[in-house]
Amino acid sequence: MFEAFVGTWKLNESKNFDEYMEALGVNLAILKMGNIVKPDLIISVDKQGVVCMKSQSTFKTTEIKFKLGEQFDETTADDRHTKTVMTLENGKLIQKQTWDGKETCIEREITDGKLIVKCIMEDVVAVRTYVKA
Repeated sequence: MFEAFVGTWKLNESKNFDEYMEALGVNLAILKMGNIVKPDLIISVDKQGVVCMKSQSTFKTTEIKFKLGEQFDETTADDRHTKTVMTLENGKLIQKQTWDGKETCIEREITDGKLIVKCIMEDVVAVRTYVKA
């Protein structure tokens, strides 16, 4: 099931992402950059089941490595230090980040050959659509 996520994805469309970043508490300079940048998302998995997700742009490149269901420490692109767990539920790759008493959820799913990423913080939802490179 996870194999569908593997590959290089290019950001095609982004809705409400600035509101989402604002809800996270991202500072204004990073918020403005985050809205301009169109990162590539590169997802791979090795023989041991370690998943690598790399977000790559001219502004910043971040990379996380994880095993499904195991909590790990993540430093996000906007420099939050989170406890993160990734799970696969009903075909969706669910990323839960917690920090400073807050929580956000990022849901990734493949729909019509596109990678749809929903970023959810309280009542704010951003949707980013990626197409396979």
